[in-house]
This record gives sequence, C-alpha cells and structure tokens, in this order.
Amino acid sequence: METKPWLKHYDEGVPHSLRPYPQSTLLDVVRDTVRRRPDHPALFFKGRGISYAQLDRLSDAFAAALVARGVKKGDCVALLLVNSPQSIITQLGIWKAGAIAVPLNPLYTERELGHALAECSAEIAVVLTPFYHKIKGLQPHISLRCVIATNIKEYLPPLPRLLFTLFKEKREGHSITLRPGDLWLRDLLRLHTGAPHPDVVVEPKSPALLLFTGGTTGTPKGAVSSHHSILIAGTQLHAWFSAVLKDWEDVIMLNMPLFHIYGNVGILATCLIGRNPMVLVPNPRDLDDLVTTIRKTRPAFLPGTPTLFIALLNHPEVQAKRVNLKSVKLCISGAAPLLDETKNRFETLTGGRMVEGYALTESTMASVVSPVLGTNKPGAVGLPLPDVEIRIADAETGYGNLPPGEVGEVLIRAPQLMLGYWRNQEETAAAIRDGWLHTGDLGYLDEDGYLFIVDRKKDVIKPGGFQVWPREVEEVIASHPAVAEVGVAGVPDDYQGEAVKAWVVLGKGREATVEEIRAHCRERLAAYKVPKYFEFRDSLPKTMVGKVLRRELAAGDPAGHPSRRAP
Repeated sequence: METKPWLKHYDEGVPHSLRPYPQSTLLDVVRDTVRRRPDHPALFFKGRGISYAQLDRLSDAFAAALVARGVKKGDCVALLLVNSPQSIITQLGIWKAGAIAVPLNPLYTERELGHALAECSAEIAVVLTPFYHKIKGLQPHISLRCVIATNIKEYLPPLPRLLFTLFKEKREGHSITLRPGDLWLRDLLRLHTGAPHPDVVVEPKSPALLLFTGGTTGTPKGAVSSHHSILIAGTQLHAWFSAVLKDWEDVIMLNMPLFHIYGNVGILATCLIGRNPMVLVPNPRDLDDLVTTIRKTRPAFLPGTPTLFIALLNHPEVQAKRVNLKSVKLCISGAAPLLDETKNRFETLTGGRMVEGYALTESTMASVVSPVLGTNKPGAVGLPLPDVEIRIADAETGYGNLPPGEVGEVLIRAPQLMLGYWRNQEETAAAIRDGWLHTGDLGYLDEDGYLFIVDRKKDVIKPGGFQVWPREVEEVIASHPAVAEVGVAGVPDDYQGEAVKAWVVLGKGREATVEEIRAHCRERLAAYKVPKYFEFRDSLPKTMVGKVLRRELAAGDPAGHPSRRAP
C-alpha cells in the first residue's frame, strides 16, 4: 500500500486487482452475448436498431468475404469510415478473419493518408463514399489492391434513407461510380450471408488494432494493441464505472471517433463487456444532430471532451431547457484539461457525475480516471485503474522515482500496454523500457496517488531560460469570463529566444482586450509565464477529439508576432 497510495481512494466495490484476466477476446464476449440474449440491442443508428445476433451474422459474412479475397492472419485492413453500423460490422469481421483493423481519420490530408496506408501496407480498404475518390488517387502509389465502398444510407431507417437519397446524397458527395475491381460492401455481405465462420484461430496475444498516434511530437506512428489488451482495458473501465452504470440496460453514446483510442477502446470495448447498447454518432461536431440524438435516445453515459461539453452547455436548445439531460448518470472528459466551471455546470445540468481521464494510444486507453463517487481533486486527472501503476521519473533521464509533488515524466506499467509501434523496433524500445511506458508527459503524484498532468515534455516553453508549461497558462486564461477557448505555445523571439504566445477565442457576445487578459494573467502567474504575445481568433485548430493543435498554431506564426486587440 505504501507504493500504491491510490488504492485507498478507490470507490467502494472497485477491486484493487482484476487478475487473472480471462484468456479471451472481445469476439468471445460478443459470441457469449449472442448465446445468452441474441435479440439484445447491440447498437442504435439514426433510429434503427441492430441486435447482437444481426451484428454477429453480418460480421461473419464480412470475415468470410475477406478470407475469400485472400486476407490472411496478421494482414492489415484499413477503415476510412465515420461511426456507423458499417464501422462496427467491418471491424469485428476483420478480427474474425484474423486480420488487424486499421481505422483511419477521414479528415487526413492525402499526404497523411498516404503515409498511413503505406506504413501498414493494407491491400484492402473499406471506405465511406465521400472519401472514395481521395483514396483512389493514392492507390497507384501504395499496395492497395481493392476498395470496398459503403454508403451511409445503407443502415438508415426507410424514411430518413429516402430523404437522404433525394436531398443529400449527390450534394454531399455520397453518389459515386465504382471503378473496375472495387466492390460494394452491401453486395459482399449479401453474397456471403450464411457463410460458415472462417476457420481462423484468433488468439488473445494476436495483434488486433493499429491506431496512428496524433503526431503531436512528429510523424504519426502506428501503435499496435493485442486482442487481450483491448479486453483488459475494457474490463478495467467497466469495473470502474459499475458503481453507476447497469449492465445490459444503460445506453452509452459512441460519439468519439473509432479511429481514436478513446472511441475504439474506451467506449466500444466498455459497451461490449457491459452489454450496454451503444448509440452511434457519425459526427460529434454536428451539435444539432448530437442534441437531437440525446433527446431521442436518453443515454446514461456521455463521453466527450471539454470542447464538446462547453459547446453543449452553450447550445440554444440546452440553454432554452428544451433538452432533458437528466438521463445522463455519468460523463467522462478526456483529451484536454477539464475546467472546474465546466464540470460543475454540466453536473448541475444533468444531476450526474463528470469524471476526467488520462490515457494514451500506447497504453491501450485505460490508465487513469477520477473516482466516480469519491473525491475529485481540482486539476487532477484521477487515480490509476486496477492493475495500472504510475511512477514519476526524472524528466531528463527517465529514471528514478520522484516523491509526491515533484514534477517529472509520467511512466505507466500495465498489462494492456501496446505490443509496440508497427515495424519500428527502435521507437518501441525507446518508448517501453523495463516494462514501463515513457509517456513524454510531465506530471506529479500527490500524497494520495492522484495524478496531475502538467504538460508534454516537448511542449515546454523556455523564455529566457525559464520553464513554462502551456497547460498552466491555458487554464489561467480560460478562467477569464470572456474566453471560450485558448491555445498557448512557444514562438521565436529575438530577445528571449522563445516567448510565450496565447491564441484566444472569445465567447459569443463577449469582449476583452489584450491588456485585460494580460492583467488577469499577472494576478495568477509569475511574470515570466505571462504571455508576451496575444492573438485573437475566431477558432483554433483541433484534432477530431477536440485537442488544440499547439504545434499548428506555432508553425503558422511569424517570429515576434505583436499583440493584437479583439476586433
């Protein structure tokens, strides 16, 4: 207990360890659910439900189709989809064929997409129709030999499907003509309906998922997780949330994209292990659609990011109290710092609890989460989950075990760490040393074992030799009542070498000057941490999960950019 002080602060009923984990996979979990309750709803999409028995049959058919087209155990199959029934069907089918699922961000540029496809050497890709031409343009330069296309309308209920065909299909780029050699997913599923389950042994230790890291520290790398890692992570989260969520009954929103570890493991695996029906949201940035979906499905669990929760709080339907959010028992916020004000406002709105989480693609999602019922400390991302260990090492050397309150690099040891970076032993060896994942994040543990993240090692700004952590400055600026969003990064400076700069988005109808925000900072920050430069913007570049892209802000900034007042 001396080395794991966090165990004393677990919610009642949460075990300190879940070992031994069953030597099985999520495919085994799905089969068990089909055996026990075949008609139980697996997912809902735009008013249409799909049962576990249907999901099992459809994914069997896709697995048979892949095997018939030469996909072998260990091959990569790329997915360029939004959250939809097709994304779940195809991922399970890929696994049943013994292959590795590679969900990719549809918003990747051609350069980024080409890099990812070349890295994983996928020969088959499943693509939503609006992205078909993008991937076909890349095909001559990569190993891709077949594209399987699917239209979002294929799983819509009859009336929405008709309306989509009449008013959106052509206008939004969903109407395409396949080129020779390519196939429609619907035709493949129809052709292989009733086909026997592929004669492929899927072992827990086998690679299952290849997700590309966000690239915030350079060129994205493919982190590979095993089937067992995904099962373990989902089991840990399921145990952590079981204090408030009911298996089989409570509806969970799958609104985070499946090409991100948050959506694919954090939500999908948790849903499957708890047998919780999932509501698929194709575009979480479409807030009108998200609000409508919440209104209709009344979820018990709403995952998100601070950006999403702030946007929901400011949505006209929510502010006018025309949306009842009292069904929401639990929210989890990740990918960016959560402000106390946002947490408190959302808990008041829902009557439920909001917790914060911290994880990496390399740790196969589950790492640290705030207690659901216990103490939530302001600024802390939570406690290590069962069987997860955290220690703080010297930031320069990566060695040692620093005492409580001292900032260093966050190291993680857990049974679900990634197998490694795809075909990159050197980077893998640098990331995982003696069983510990070196996260590249700076943070500290307090005396109770709560983890506080300070910032990324490579994002540290050094004005005049001092060290400034962008996250600390962002939290101070975000606490100003006129500020809606903020990003902070280092920019070149003739005098300091590197200077602190803040990019600020003001709230709707709000006004503020640079001097007002600077004065706000001076009251709360040491002088060397106060931004030298400010820039007001209408929006900030973000990842699909709402994380501000500091590197992009800094890269587009001319040296010594002067402060500017809001228009």
